[in-house]
Amino acid sequence: MESLRLKTNYRCVPALQQFYTGGPFVVSSDNSFIACACGESIKIVDSVTAAIRSTLDADSESVTALALSPDDRILFSSSHSRQIRVWDLSTFKCVRSWKGHDGPVMCMTCHPSGGLLATGGADRKVLVWDVDGGYCTHYFKGHGGVVSCVMFHPDPEKQLLFSGSDDGGDNATVRVWDVSKTKKKNCIATLDNHRSAVTSLAISEDGWTLLSSGRDKVVTLWDLHDYSNKKTVITNEAVEAVCVIGSSSPFASSLHSYKQDAKKRSGSKAFYFITVGERGIVRIWNSKGAGCIFEQKTSDVTASIDDDESRRGFTSAVMLPSDQGLLCVTADQQFLFYSLECTEELLQLNLTKRLVGYNEEIVDMKFLGDDEKFLALATNLEQV
Repeated sequence: MESLRLKTNYRCVPALQQFYTGGPFVVSSDNSFIACACGESIKIVDSVTAAIRSTLDADSESVTALALSPDDRILFSSSHSRQIRVWDLSTFKCVRSWKGHDGPVMCMTCHPSGGLLATGGADRKVLVWDVDGGYCTHYFKGHGGVVSCVMFHPDPEKQLLFSGSDDGGDNATVRVWDVSKTKKKNCIATLDNHRSAVTSLAISEDGWTLLSSGRDKVVTLWDLHDYSNKKTVITNEAVEAVCVIGSSSPFASSLHSYKQDAKKRSGSKAFYFITVGERGIVRIWNSKGAGCIFEQKTSDVTASIDDDESRRGFTSAVMLPSDQGLLCVTADQQFLFYSLECTEELLQLNLTKRLVGYNEEIVDMKFLGDDEKFLALATNLEQV
């Protein structure tokens, strides 16, 4: 008699899920995880495997801004509801929340000490908050439009906050604020050189040069000694992010190998920086001559076209901590990880990893390879 065949039960093992639908994201200080906006929730994603560690359900509105504390223990978030939330990442629970802006919070950043949080909003205001108390310590106004980016000076002793905005028309400004309690006039300087939205801010390693990028296709280098315009770099593309390359990073080592006499020619105060934008290519610049010393020959991005016919390739980029390379984010919700190497007097940018945050509709899939280690997906996007 044939033995009875028992029903087999299956248990779901780790699954590939969407974790990013565009908008804000923030990388931990050790690059172990990324906090991503995913519709009305926040996904805490493993940087290596793209596995979702946790999902934070904030409210019924889309997430507009994210920031991490320097020790990666606290995540700050806000959405179109204007509610600012504080998340304890050891328990993934919201421990505090408050409101202060009259419009959506569009950007936020945490002070290097971890004690202050700065937020910029569509209401043209820049507010500084005491993290532990949840109360406003500084109320800054003066921007003529939406505040698009905020950044504290990385040196806690300097007590400076920078904010960029799109003031409308052909005017966009960067403002410098004094967050110390000893100064009566908080706005130290208004830096006026951009003609379209300021998209990103960065500080040189020595702390004395501020870089601002904009959709007006320029990067401006500002001297923080007297807040003068040191240089305007013409990029010929709408720039979405500018990143300074640390002198001890592998990127800098490769650049020095490529240009053996670069330091001698450009001087000790010269540094390298990266720009990404609508063309979907990575470019590296030297601050001294404002020249582009490296440009990707081909793009790894499927550039999309907005309703206003503008081209969108990369939407953001950050230099990864612990010398782990460069992370670029695309308009179609992909995270591209890059390393730079010098081979036979030729600079080469290597795409080391690609994390796909959102696949759209999956129409087919197939295992590949001799031992079927790889899975190929066909979606309603252009690429496989």
